Amino acid sequence: MDEKLERLINRIKELEHELRQELQRKQEEFFYRIDRDKVRFEQAVRERHRKLIKRIPRYLLDASVLNIVTVPVIWGCLLPALVLDCWVTLYQAVCFPVYGIPKVKRGQHIVFDRHALAYLNWIEKVNCAYCSYFTGLISYIREIGARTEQYWCPIKHARRISSIHSRYRYFFDYGDGEGYRRKLEEVRRAFADIEERG
Repeated sequence: MDEKLERLINRIKELEHELRQELQRKQEEFFYRIDRDKVRFEQAVRERHRKLIKRIPRYLLDASVLNIVTVPVIWGCLLPALVLDCWVTLYQAVCFPVYGIPKVKRGQHIVFDRHALAYLNWIEKVNCAYCSYFTGLISYIREIGARTEQYWCPIKHARRISSIHSRYRYFFDYGDGEGYRRKLEEVRRAFADIEERG
């Protein structure tokens, strides 16, 4: 990896650390803590939150008719998502040990914690659970895809892509045929950073 790319990656890591610190500060600002993977609010905050809940009749009356009409379309995505989740999880369980790729931890991507917010009514909590599942699933699948791509085709694109995944930094530059042939097996095994994080 060249020096400039290494500097950029280190800067990203610094920013991620700064982001974690800011999130920690937000925990203090909003009076909650994480205790054994559960969110715990102070009693006074929970009571304040309960006063902010929007009752179901008011919630439905305030909802846009188009929002209500599109609910079946949104929820219609759930069954294909569940099938995709099962299939990708099976793929990873079968293939990653064969390739020597560390498995993606599903729980680091699919996180359910918004139900702990007392200011949400049950419709909002169900909607939040759906969004948490769906966006977490996409993140989970993206990471599985990134690790698969690192193994099978670790070559950067010639054209600009909208976002890069976590493994892209290990890929060969587009057109670097010599490097690809010389170091492909090395890049296929370059998962030490994942194993260090655990």
